[in-house]
Amino acid sequence: MHFLYKIPGFILLLFGGFCLSWGGLIIRSFEEATVWQILLLRSVFFMFALIIFLFFTYKKNTFKIIKDSGYPALIGGFVMSLSFIAFVVSMSKTSVANVVFIISTQTMFLALLGYFYLKEKVSFISLITIILAMTGIIIMVGDSLTSGSFIGNLIALAIPINFSILVMIIRKNKNLDMVPAIFYSGIFSIIYGLILSESFYFTTHDLYMGFLLGVPQLAFGFICITIGSRTTPSTTIGLLMLTETIFAPIWVWLFLNEIPPMSVLLGGAIIILAIILKSFDKNKALSG
Repeated sequence: MHFLYKIPGFILLLFGGFCLSWGGLIIRSFEEATVWQILLLRSVFFMFALIIFLFFTYKKNTFKIIKDSGYPALIGGFVMSLSFIAFVVSMSKTSVANVVFIISTQTMFLALLGYFYLKEKVSFISLITIILAMTGIIIMVGDSLTSGSFIGNLIALAIPINFSILVMIIRKNKNLDMVPAIFYSGIFSIIYGLILSESFYFTTHDLYMGFLLGVPQLAFGFICITIGSRTTPSTTIGLLMLTETIFAPIWVWLFLNEIPPMSVLLGGAIIILAIILKSFDKNKALSG
């Protein structure tokens, strides 16, 4: 698995966003599982996938790598687990459109934290691409935005903030492998799921959906994102992660026959334009 560490960061982040984009479709495909059961199932498969990845990558040195990652990985894992639980809770407390829009603000949080905490410069092109990307998001979900639940919106805000903090930890500790951080997030999430799940009975179909959600969607996605973030500027990470927002409605269209409105297509095109424009940034925007 060492080959992943040789792939350019922007490619890993694009693939990570692609993997995460399947989440909405998979969650909607569960038969009987409650949100807390989904959290538990996803976390169990997620953690097993990470254990396999770490053992295949480091073999007998796996426990040493986990130990060497130290407190940064432990803190990063805890922070990321809060994002996982915030996603589940916010989806039940406010509208999906509100959650999508609030998550997309991670682009701004990453740029701000990268500037103040990591002293990363934000170029003029970066500012333009952030504005373009946020415009695209507003066009995509604007018609569906509601005042929603204040509590639900506030909880959803924890998702982009916590993700941005995780990226700061990864970027600050480039010499450490931070994949153990998402391993820890799986452990924390399993604990939450065990405490909050009403039942531990799952249909065969829901177990399969849990596997899809935990392994190809979440584990593959976050392994790529974690590795790719080490060598990619914070502003660029925020933009590339918006590929999740672009692809998500496409899967619902293809598999559930829900045709996206023209606003979604137009907003997605603007986000793609922002990513392309960022690639012309003279500060090696996509490679770090």
